[in-house]
Amino acid sequence: MASSNTFGELGLSIIGLGAQYPPNSLKPDEVNKLATKYYPDSSAMQKVLSINRYTGIDTRSSIGTSDHPVVNQPDPPSIGELHKVFMSDGVPLAIEASRKAVGEAGLDLSQITHIVSTTCTDSANPGFDHYVAKGLGITHQVEKVLLHGVGCSGGLAVLRTAANLALGHTLRRKPARILCVTLEVSTTMVRSELSSIDELQETRIGACLFSDCASALVLSNGIGHPTAEPIYELLGWEHKIIPDTEIDLGFDVDPVGWKVVLSPRVPKLTTEVLRPSFDDLLESVPDLPAEYRAAPDFDWVMHPGGLTILTGAERVMGISPEHMRASYDRYMNHGNSSSATIFSVMDRLRSKDMDALAPGGRVRDYVVGCAFGPGISVEMCILKRNMGHRGIQTPPETDSEASRSDIGEDVDWASLEPRESIPGTPGSADGQSEQKPTLGDIFISEALANVELD
Repeated sequence: MASSNTFGELGLSIIGLGAQYPPNSLKPDEVNKLATKYYPDSSAMQKVLSINRYTGIDTRSSIGTSDHPVVNQPDPPSIGELHKVFMSDGVPLAIEASRKAVGEAGLDLSQITHIVSTTCTDSANPGFDHYVAKGLGITHQVEKVLLHGVGCSGGLAVLRTAANLALGHTLRRKPARILCVTLEVSTTMVRSELSSIDELQETRIGACLFSDCASALVLSNGIGHPTAEPIYELLGWEHKIIPDTEIDLGFDVDPVGWKVVLSPRVPKLTTEVLRPSFDDLLESVPDLPAEYRAAPDFDWVMHPGGLTILTGAERVMGISPEHMRASYDRYMNHGNSSSATIFSVMDRLRSKDMDALAPGGRVRDYVVGCAFGPGISVEMCILKRNMGHRGIQTPPETDSEASRSDIGEDVDWASLEPRESIPGTPGSADGQSEQKPTLGDIFISEALANVELD
């Protein structure tokens, strides 16, 4: 019998997934255009624009471009103006992502029992989840929960909340089909960030990293009418708060949107807690196969908050970029979409081209999900992947907290760490000299192509 601090047979499975990115792909020079057009030159602005060239992000998905009217006013848009764009351009993305997830799950809308949602880029009453339900055509009564204050860890916080709701229905012998929805529209806050750089002469890198996205999944407790076969089974989860770190990572309301708070301690704090959190999670999930005991035994769905988050995980957990191949792919091609990123990474991981990049050519049956958010919060989970199910695969859709920083000149959490500095990973000095190029090598080469190192 499982002890009180372990997960038994939960019967929870993800039966549908969907991600929807907006149609515009912003190259780094889009930020430069706005900075040049509206702000005087300064050392702080030059530093941010320099960082913008080597985040490792090729394009960021956005509801608009640097020509969008909301970012071309004399002053940054107000929170009211940002809300209007969130509703007009963001909510349709969430509706479409939800349709994809419900469609893959093979559900009639009447079977949805709950909707659990999150965003950190809007606040209104009723929340955006009300309008997603309305846009989907859900007319029956469903239980809705809208999470606030969870930032980039919001996707996994939503999944954890949905899992506990589903288990409640299991106890009552009732079916649960829970639609989990995440939506972020971050790129409209670029003027707010640039104004703060200009006024405060701070290094704020949110404008270089954040992007727009909606993603959704359907969680089932397995009771009731048969549904689509599982994509992933949810085996367990872990939630922690790192004590006395609320000043290090946050997202504070402001008349012109939200301001991300980021301290230089964040990379160290998150990497230090990763190993013990993984160990606790592993201990809480009984009956894993004997070959799944160490971090490299699993594939990883890591929220790509910035390059230092990813390379830090590689260093402390002894994993390679290939273990996090879907995280790198989403980061490079779409940027950091805060809470909406993690379900998108889950969706991407199961594609054939991602399987082709698996470390050692072996796709793992078990997957660790991980994200960090304000608090500092740590969200982790273990999933079992159904290898026989790929679902409805669409081409990459058109389909970290980062910004206010007191980082010094030689410390930047979003910048590249040379692969040679990470022992035991592809491209490191102690690696085999004749190895074929890996995902990590290709990623670093592409990112360094535009770096000025002087």
